[in-house]
Amino acid sequence: MGLLKLTLHHIRRSPFQSAIAFLTVFTCFFILNFFLLVNRGLSGVLNHFESKPEITIFLKDGLDEAKVESIQKELASYPEVKEIRYISKEKALSLYKEMNKDNPLLTEMVTASILPASFEVSAFNPKVLEDIAQNFSSKKDIVDEIIYQKDIIQSLLSWTKIIRQSGLVLISVSVLIVFVMIFTLIGMKINNRKDEIKISRLLGASKFYVKRPFLLEGVIYGFFGSLLGFLLSFLIIYNLRSLINAFFQPIIFVSELSLFEPLLLAIEILLGILIGLSASWLGARRYIKW
Repeated sequence: MGLLKLTLHHIRRSPFQSAIAFLTVFTCFFILNFFLLVNRGLSGVLNHFESKPEITIFLKDGLDEAKVESIQKELASYPEVKEIRYISKEKALSLYKEMNKDNPLLTEMVTASILPASFEVSAFNPKVLEDIAQNFSSKKDIVDEIIYQKDIIQSLLSWTKIIRQSGLVLISVSVLIVFVMIFTLIGMKINNRKDEIKISRLLGASKFYVKRPFLLEGVIYGFFGSLLGFLLSFLIIYNLRSLINAFFQPIIFVSELSLFEPLLLAIEILLGILIGLSASWLGARRYIKW
């Protein structure tokens, strides 16, 4: 208890410097936790598209019923095809009107004749869809356009990779700033109290004894900065959960609470303590040489 009181006394004696150190740690872990929660949501988006591979083949106008049936039979001949859905012009019009029922201006001039018929094919193995896309893309006489979710997945993968790489760089820089900030702050505080430290050493105090308050100070910054950084980012994301999930519907971007959150909190607190302790230990080792 005496050590804690002495450490808190050191913090109160230089409140401005202590506040900067705490805010630096807090900001670092706010960014870290925000990034991890967003990254978890992006993984859910990718899993949604990857678990529901689908290709849409839009047909040319004027194909007779026999030709449509032969296309369907050819599609059914592929292995691991999960489902084949034929969307006629009339069905396409019905779906279009349902999608735009709140905007009658978009449906007034649209008729079944201007909408293409199509096949929607889903498969258990995305590789099958790649084969279908390659084979049917060459049949220009019956196929007008092919939409394959692989393009969406590749775009998502590209954006996710950019976001993850940017986040890792930002987190790395933030952790480095936190480390340097605590290291520098502890060094400044040791220099400000070098006379007290020298007297303690002359009275028989060991180096570890005079280092203890500075080590504990680093731990305090790391503990409370990581804890409050997690809590603020967590509260922001989960208070906006319904809005975020509505935007990404039907994908659940922000999941229900689980063991993931307390486990993440424990890991971040340990990381904060480790950063604060290592930075203060190096700072004390560098500046306490008496």
